[in-house]
Amino acid sequence: MSTQPPQGGVEKTSDEAKLHELGYAQELRRGMSGFSNFAVSFTIISILSGCLTLFAFGMNTGGPMTMIWGWLLVGFFVILVGLGMAEVCSSYPTAGGLYYWSAKLAKKNSALWSWYTGWFNLLGQVAVTAGIDFGCALFIEGFLQYSNALSPTVGAHTVQHEVVLITAVLLAVHGLLNTFGVNLVSKLANISVWWHLLGVATIVVVLVIAPSHHSSASFVFTHFVNNTGFGVPIYVFLIGLLTAQYTLTGYDASAHMTEETHKADTAGPRGIVMSIVVSIIAGWILIVGVSFAIQPGKYTTEAAALVAPGQIFIDAIGKAGGLFLLLIAIVAQFFCGMSSVTANSRMVYAFSRDGAIPGHKRWHQINPRTRTPTNAIWFAAVGAFILVIPYWFNGAAYAAVTSIAVIGLYIAYVIPVYLRVRAGKDFKAGPWNLGKWGVLNGVVATVWTIFICVLLLLPQLKPITKVNFNYAPVAVLAVIGFATIYWFASARKWFTGPKVQGSAEELAAIERELTLVGAAAEEHMHETLHHPIETIEHELHIHEERDDHSHE
Repeated sequence: MSTQPPQGGVEKTSDEAKLHELGYAQELRRGMSGFSNFAVSFTIISILSGCLTLFAFGMNTGGPMTMIWGWLLVGFFVILVGLGMAEVCSSYPTAGGLYYWSAKLAKKNSALWSWYTGWFNLLGQVAVTAGIDFGCALFIEGFLQYSNALSPTVGAHTVQHEVVLITAVLLAVHGLLNTFGVNLVSKLANISVWWHLLGVATIVVVLVIAPSHHSSASFVFTHFVNNTGFGVPIYVFLIGLLTAQYTLTGYDASAHMTEETHKADTAGPRGIVMSIVVSIIAGWILIVGVSFAIQPGKYTTEAAALVAPGQIFIDAIGKAGGLFLLLIAIVAQFFCGMSSVTANSRMVYAFSRDGAIPGHKRWHQINPRTRTPTNAIWFAAVGAFILVIPYWFNGAAYAAVTSIAVIGLYIAYVIPVYLRVRAGKDFKAGPWNLGKWGVLNGVVATVWTIFICVLLLLPQLKPITKVNFNYAPVAVLAVIGFATIYWFASARKWFTGPKVQGSAEELAAIERELTLVGAAAEEHMHETLHHPIETIEHELHIHEERDDHSHE
């Protein structure tokens, strides 16, 4: 890695120099490799989470045919969206990611473009975190019922309450894991990649070898199921694309982690694209493998089960084997939720750094010992739980949360891609770019995103009741309304887009102070462990002195 002459006695890497050019100090610890950056996005996409948690939805909304061919259709267009994002990421490798890109690419009203991009990204990030941990909680509930640790005969409301409580525990654990620092999360994300790949391989191989009966190829690749109440097959097929579109989200995490990644202007873009490509290949194999294990005579009961994949596993290979495969999926989903909180917190940290979130000073604070945004981590976890609470009262809330996640994220994804198209030749490409194909790629990606976002606002079941109503439009309009009112009432007077933290000398000073504070925090912790009583007395003395000064 190339370096520039040191300033103030601190050697500056090319990554830090690039970050300084963009106006930010190296506040976060840069300890991630390119593989770790890819691992975070791949873990958040988590085919063992999205594919399986919405498998029942797919079985009722188009069936195996829609899931299998819809996966490839959606995957093609998602690659185009990812390519457009990766190209911009290479030019602007910052934790802010999407909203920062919009500010830099917009020729007019850059602050307004940045503002809406940031709020849609925040909505999508919080919703996808909620959806992931909620799905994991649902699978844990199913596992406990199938293993008779919980009664399978309890009412629907009891199940809803138990799932919400399990989700709360998962979010708390993920908050604690992320609080310990980026190195631990990085290591777990690396493990997660292999867990997902080996897990998919294990599930597919077992489902190919162990069952005594399989569905026919014609059933798997051509059978269409419509349990939605709508009489138009093409509409049902399009609604069924939610399974693939929801799964293939979260890869913007590679952009949000660039301030913690080495060689960020190439590692970040590669992380975005490769996480999508690997997920599409492995996810298609998984969907085909599980579809072949469906027992046609039990299709209705499997599609209506609390955890459809779990019921399919048990029907195909027996209870013990089915629980083992279900456990593989649960562990993968746990890793997925952990990485989602990581990426979400970095977005909150960056957006707060630029003053856009109420209480931004608190959410932007860095833990001096771990160099992680601890307050932003808990903002992400609590925000996700708030979106889960409606499930306590309404069993249809999960489908709405997944739609909200897709809409929020993809609107945020496509705005900078669209602005890159408008910039044309004025776009300053980074070392990773699409060359002459950048504009055409951006146009197709933008059209697809508009189409899919409109589609996910439409009803998913008929007749429409308060139980199955698609609440996604309500949540999206609420965020648009809040962001708009906040903008005209206040933000337009002070939000100018991403803030510059200072000159090169000021940025270096911030970094030196963080290094010194971090070292002092480490020494303080060491002293506390070895001399706890003396340290506590010293702390009390310091606080007493501060109180005396404040009274004066």
